[in-house]
Amino acid sequence: MASAGPLLVFGAGYLGRRALDAARALGRATVGTSRQAETRAGLEAAGHAAVDPADPAALEVAVAGASAILITAAPDADGCPGLRALIPALSQAGAYPDWIGYISSTGVYGDRDGGWAFEDDPLNAAALEGARRVQAERGWLDAGRGMGLTVQVFRLPAIYGPGRSPVERLREGTARLVRKPGQIFNRIYVDDAVDGLFASMDRPHPGRAYNLVDDAPAPADVVLEWTARRLGLPLPPEVDWTDPSVSEAMRRFYLDSKRVSNARAKAELGWRPAHPTWREGVEAVIRGEG
Repeated sequence: MASAGPLLVFGAGYLGRRALDAARALGRATVGTSRQAETRAGLEAAGHAAVDPADPAALEVAVAGASAILITAAPDADGCPGLRALIPALSQAGAYPDWIGYISSTGVYGDRDGGWAFEDDPLNAAALEGARRVQAERGWLDAGRGMGLTVQVFRLPAIYGPGRSPVERLREGTARLVRKPGQIFNRIYVDDAVDGLFASMDRPHPGRAYNLVDDAPAPADVVLEWTARRLGLPLPPEVDWTDPSVSEAMRRFYLDSKRVSNARAKAELGWRPAHPTWREGVEAVIRGEG
């Protein structure tokens, strides 16, 4: 199976690190990239090999030994940093990994006024970040076709889990209750996203796009109020979604309102999120799972 070989993660952030840890737990060799020396040291301390993506020679060695490559690094003003670094490395190494996965965002669909979004729908990103994701997707899919590589795209919504959820924000007093009537979006528990990626490694489908999302899109205020009650904490201050206290990252989620379908991933990958709704995910964080 494709999932049995070494995994290279380009961009060992929150999702990338969870993927590396899960792969290592399965006995796989793992390599993560980071521009930060401190992050690379942390990766090595956890048993992963670490590479500076600005080191072409080291990156060439890493791609030559990888059977699967996951790109989680976000695009910047110049495009996808993974595309810029990995394509030359793959060419120089003459490498053809079994699987390449690019992490995109459900933001590529833009606003659907609460309606459903499916993988084959037209892409209509409203924000700059989403537009960059659209271009990055095209770049990777074009590279796959042009080089004979097995590239798949994964569109993820808001990722949450241990250390990154309403639970921590409420306990730390940094949460803000934002109400935007009619606004709704999906989420995904970080380990469910990793499970979906691993399912795809076992069933590669070149050129395919998959939504890895939960089964229960919901308004942000509903989730936060429920979590506060579950923790026995008071509701946080209520603010407008444009208030400066709402982070730029969070504000992006309020630009669009849509329900995203995960039917294709379930049908083609045999994937089912272990936390199908945000309730199970929040409970897992409270229990300290992961």
